[in-house]
Amino acid sequence: MLAIITSHPIQYQAPLWRALAQAGVKFEVWFLTPHAVEASYDPEFGRSFAWDLDLLEGYPHRFLAIKPDWRIDTFNGIRPVRSWREEFKAHGVTRLWVEGWRFRCLWQAVFAARSSGVEVWLRGENHALAPESAWRGLWKRPLLRLLFSQVDFFLWIGGANRDFYRLHGVAVSKLRSAPYCVDNARFTRAAETLRPRREELRTGWGIAPDAFVVLFCGKLIAKKRPLDLLAAVTKTAACSPRPLHLLVVGDGELAENLKIGLAVPGAPAGTLAGFLNQMRIAEAFAAADCLVLPSDYGETWGLVVNEALASGLPAIISDRCGCAGDLGPGQGVAHVFPCGNIEALSRALLQVINRPPAAETLRSLIDTHAPARTVETVIHLLAAR
Repeated sequence: MLAIITSHPIQYQAPLWRALAQAGVKFEVWFLTPHAVEASYDPEFGRSFAWDLDLLEGYPHRFLAIKPDWRIDTFNGIRPVRSWREEFKAHGVTRLWVEGWRFRCLWQAVFAARSSGVEVWLRGENHALAPESAWRGLWKRPLLRLLFSQVDFFLWIGGANRDFYRLHGVAVSKLRSAPYCVDNARFTRAAETLRPRREELRTGWGIAPDAFVVLFCGKLIAKKRPLDLLAAVTKTAACSPRPLHLLVVGDGELAENLKIGLAVPGAPAGTLAGFLNQMRIAEAFAAADCLVLPSDYGETWGLVVNEALASGLPAIISDRCGCAGDLGPGQGVAHVFPCGNIEALSRALLQVINRPPAAETLRSLIDTHAPARTVETVIHLLAAR
C-alpha cells in the first residue's frame, strides 16, 4: 500500500487525494494533526479558524495518534505516539509519500521507511531562487543531502523546485513531475456562477462600477509584501485609463499598516475585506480584474495564482515567487516583475489594464497544473515495481 504522510488536511491537497481515489489508486493519507479542520490558531493569520470546505470526503485517510501538546510552527512540534516502523508494518506499507520535511517526525519517517525496505517518495515546496548564505550552507546542505540520500523519487512541483533538488545533488533519474495545483474545476465553476453577481459583489465592497480592481489575497505578513502593492497602485492611479480600487483579502500583522496607508490623502480607493474562508474566496476573484502576488523568496509557490488563473483572472507575480517561472511571462498570460520594484510593478499593472489576456488563455495554462498530471505520475511509479 502507498501511505501519504502530511501535516494536516489542506485545501490545496484534498483535490489531489480525491483524484487519486477516483483513478483507483490504492493508498491512504495519514494526517499528523487536525489543524484547520478543527478550529486552531494560525500564527501568521493571527487568529484561530477552520476551513469551511469538507477536506476529508472522497478518499481514504486516518489521523495518527500524536502527543497532545502538538504545534505546527516548530520543528519538534509534532510527536507521533507509535513508531513509524510499527505503523508501516501494521498497515502493510510498501511505498511512502512524505509531504515536505519541516518537522522532525517527517525526517524520522523517511529514515524508518528506508531501513524497513519501504520505497520513499518526497514532495516539498522549496525552490532554488534565493541566494544561500555561506554559513547556512555549511550545515543545511549536508543535512539535506543526508535526507535526500534516503529518497527513491522526488515529486517536483515546478521548475524552481526541480532546480532546488538538482542543486542538492539529486539525480535527474529520480525526479518526477507533480505540478502544484488547486481544484481548477471548482474555481472555474464558481467564476461562471458568480459572473452575474459581479456588480452586486463589487457594490458590497464599495467598488465603483467603472473601477479596475487589483486584488491581493493572502496573509498580511512581511514576506507577502502587501505594502509594495499599495505603493504601486497609488503610483499607477495617476496615469491609469480607469480608476483603480485595491481589494485586500486576508488578515495578519500588516492589516493596520494597510488601513493607515489607504486613509492618507492621495491614496487609491481600497477595501480591506478581511479573512474570507474558502466558500467565499471565489467572490473576491469574481469582483476583481487582476491578482497581484508581490511576495519575496519566502513564497515557495503561490497557489493563489493558480486559483486566480482558474477563475479567469490575469496575475502579476514577483520574480521571487516559486511559481514565477511556470506561470509567468514565458506563457504569455502573466506578468513577472522584480520583487520590491514599485516602478516595474506599476508598469505591469498598466499593461494588464490596457491589454488583459483572454480568460480562455489563462485556463489553458492552468490545465497543465491540474491534479490529473500528478495522478499520471503516481500511476507510472506504482506500475514500475
